[in-house]
Amino acid sequence: MGIPDKKVDVEALLAKAKKPAEDAMVLHPFYKGKVETVPKCAIRSFQDFAIWYTPGVAAPCRDIAQNPERVYDHTNKWNTVAVVSDGTRVLGLGDIGPKAGLPVMEGKALLFKYLGGVDAVPIMLDTKDPDKIIETVLMLQPGFGGVNLEDLSQPKCFRILDTLREKAEIPIWHDDQQGTATVTLSALINALKVVGKNKEDIKIAFIGCGAANAAVARLIYSWGVDPGRCIMVDIDGTLGKHRVDYERRKAEFTAQWRFCQITNQAGIQGHTPEAMKDADVVIAYSKPGPGTIKPEWIKTMADDAIVFVGANPVPEIWPWEAKEAGAAVVATGRSDFPNQVNNSLVFPALFRGTLDVRASTIKDEMCFAAAEALAGHVENISDEHIIPTMDDWEVFAKQAAAVGTKAQELGLARIEKSYEELYQNAYKMIKRCRDLTNHMMENDFIAKAPV
Repeated sequence: MGIPDKKVDVEALLAKAKKPAEDAMVLHPFYKGKVETVPKCAIRSFQDFAIWYTPGVAAPCRDIAQNPERVYDHTNKWNTVAVVSDGTRVLGLGDIGPKAGLPVMEGKALLFKYLGGVDAVPIMLDTKDPDKIIETVLMLQPGFGGVNLEDLSQPKCFRILDTLREKAEIPIWHDDQQGTATVTLSALINALKVVGKNKEDIKIAFIGCGAANAAVARLIYSWGVDPGRCIMVDIDGTLGKHRVDYERRKAEFTAQWRFCQITNQAGIQGHTPEAMKDADVVIAYSKPGPGTIKPEWIKTMADDAIVFVGANPVPEIWPWEAKEAGAAVVATGRSDFPNQVNNSLVFPALFRGTLDVRASTIKDEMCFAAAEALAGHVENISDEHIIPTMDDWEVFAKQAAAVGTKAQELGLARIEKSYEELYQNAYKMIKRCRDLTNHMMENDFIAKAPV
């Protein structure tokens, strides 16, 4: 990417960023929702309702009562995920409530289906109480094969996820944490290849320490990056043993308090500029820019610096400013720049693979498998091509197969399938949904969009 005329380019980019919102205000009321329930069984005549409903349905009910695992054979539980939110941290909008958050969860359900072939049901909870959220999710388990937690405020999101992963019999996933972490790790794997650096030797400055970056850091440390060489920054400055405020609040902010103990061995105090000095990598999920990260701070980073700026709709620094300041690789959360780091590249495929082997939970090793499959799909890696796009839909089948295979290796699966069987199944299910959507559009079962 060249260095464009900044004034014209910024105005054009901001106008482009506003366009989806303008179209959304037309198309959401036009379609009155993004997903619906349609039959998947044959209805040859009204006589078939005696099979699908009473009296015939009693036979599979009795079978399940005697053999609970048969619920996966007789129902769609095997392929159904609940998208659960209380609407307390919706996108960049904050606490807007469960009704206002519903369009986001419907969008999530759409991505689950179109990119992963997974049926997803948005469920908005009219409570902010973490104990009630945990209790509700546990009570919902009989009807679902997995749960995707979404847009929960911190610090309760950490406790909700950890508690449910411990207590639930079905896999629980928090996409704002685990999805963001997995796709960021995938991008980092290839970015390090571009600049020729090893994970064991790098210093990372994590700017922002909310749910996203806390999970990103945890997964990256588990992957093999030395936390002692890394520095994390929250709104009050660098984390470290000097942060006695977290000592007092460690029961509530458990993740941040632990980071104070294991990161920043040099004891560097200050804020973002001090954390970025001599860093090989910056990973920012913080305040939208521009200007949150300044070019002069990037100039103090190590040679061949990697800069991931994930704030939306405007990244913490414009990519061309980061490049001009010396960054070798720049990634953002936007599709109109190279290297979009978006968790939509991960969660549909990860659940596809998890459901297909009926895994009991989702462990870090499964996230590593997804990240490596995503990174490995990129041919001709370059500074402007470190990660696939959502258009490259075959990568979702590869991730699903890698995740399902890893779940079997970890002893978490209740079904055994080969990598090739998992790949072919995922490919078939994803292609079916894409073909079905195109068929409905071509035949006006989905109305033509007015804009």
